[in-house]
Amino acid sequence: MKGDYGVRALVELAHHFGEGPVQSAVIASRQSIPEPYLDQLLTSLRRAGFIRSVRGPQGGHALIRDPHDLRLSEAVGALEGSLSPIACLDDPNGCNKAVNCCVRGVWQEIEAATIKILDSITIADLAERERNGSGAARYAI
Repeated sequence: MKGDYGVRALVELAHHFGEGPVQSAVIASRQSIPEPYLDQLLTSLRRAGFIRSVRGPQGGHALIRDPHDLRLSEAVGALEGSLSPIACLDDPNGCNKAVNCCVRGVWQEIEAATIKILDSITIADLAERERNGSGAARYAI
């Protein structure tokens, strides 16, 4: 859920890029994200260097990176951590079968395909899909 909700928050901020801060309540309402959880995600996104937060009655949150330059892989990685489908890809020493594992190559292919897809999409792409009502996408690997 962190990745999904966090990306949706970035998409909402992309709709308002360059217009100033957007209040948490507006983001939560438009993207159907529980506001208390959104506040936690916005903190993570700020720490990752994607957004800035402004306090006060005219405050809110705004993207500090151009949504055309913000890859989905960066956002998901910042929110979720590793993009590996299985922990042993991040720590081969943590598995006693890593050297002779018959499925390790499959997990590596899945990870590579996931990263390739996420790298090919920007937050601006997702905002455009939302504006056009075309949330569905077709991927080819």
